[in-house]
Amino acid sequence: MEKNKIIKERKVKKILSILLLAGIICFAGYNAKAAKITKMNLNAIYGPTSIHTLGAIHFAKLVDKYTNGTVKITVYPGGSLGFKGAELLRVVKEGQVPMSDILMGVVSGSAHVFGISSLPRLVLSYRAAKRLYRLSKPLYKKAALKWNQKFLYAAPWPPSGLVTKKPIKSAGDLKDVKIRTYDRNGAEFLRYLGASAVSMPWGDLYSALRTGLVNGVLTSAESAKNGKFWEVLNHFKKINYAYPLNMVTINLDYWNALSKSQKHAMLRAARETESFQWKRSRSYNKNALITIKNHGMIVSGVTNRLKAAMNKAAKKVINKFLANANSQEKNVVEQFIR
Repeated sequence: MEKNKIIKERKVKKILSILLLAGIICFAGYNAKAAKITKMNLNAIYGPTSIHTLGAIHFAKLVDKYTNGTVKITVYPGGSLGFKGAELLRVVKEGQVPMSDILMGVVSGSAHVFGISSLPRLVLSYRAAKRLYRLSKPLYKKAALKWNQKFLYAAPWPPSGLVTKKPIKSAGDLKDVKIRTYDRNGAEFLRYLGASAVSMPWGDLYSALRTGLVNGVLTSAESAKNGKFWEVLNHFKKINYAYPLNMVTINLDYWNALSKSQKHAMLRAARETESFQWKRSRSYNKNALITIKNHGMIVSGVTNRLKAAMNKAAKKVINKFLANANSQEKNVVEQFIR
């Protein structure tokens, strides 16, 4: 009887020892996991309801999920970190911000290849935009590496149109109209059509429209909706100027500091976000056109006269781009045109 009691006590002590050891291991594992949590800021240049800011937030949530909470990305919308425009490649390169959402055309002065997606009238549908992206993506990745960055994903804005006060039926109607554009390609295109291209931060645009400093915008129906442009402008012309891309990149030093599993998880999140954003762009464009119509904007297509003038201007911009392109960039554009 005494012997059975001793055996029973030993079993209980053994079980308690195992449970204690397991607790120590779990506690150590928890601390190790907590110690390895990586936090990064992601600079988003548009407002909190913008399609690309929402995409960045979606990406951050997926990264948190797939890394089991070991990588935490905080998205700062509206350029609230103080970084915007043409400086963004340099800012991420230097690690002033670990990650950023970047409109490609805006940084084409730093890396020429990033001007491809905003070449005028080269792409006239989402299907064509996706094909051009697939052809260009290896070059985008290569350019990002030269700027000490890992290219993660890219997705398009809905197609750019002309938002104006007066109706535009021909190139003559654009003469001396002051139109805000988002990159060099757009500025050259508009100047060839006789308009005055204006460059200014998005945040200053609404007040400039209200005061008459500018009286038109080259942008998407989605942006026209977000900007409530029906309060200051009357017409949206579906000119199918371009389907410009926004990309998200990460500084290579931050990227290389991640574990193999964290990198794998982030790339998975990037692939899924890219696919999600391409689909979202289509639906947002459709809904935005309905919204601006419901608020009184007149939405119209292009006349044959305007189409001919736009195609002529577009050809000049594309030829100029090709004249300054390297052999790989030329090959991508020429292969797409074929």
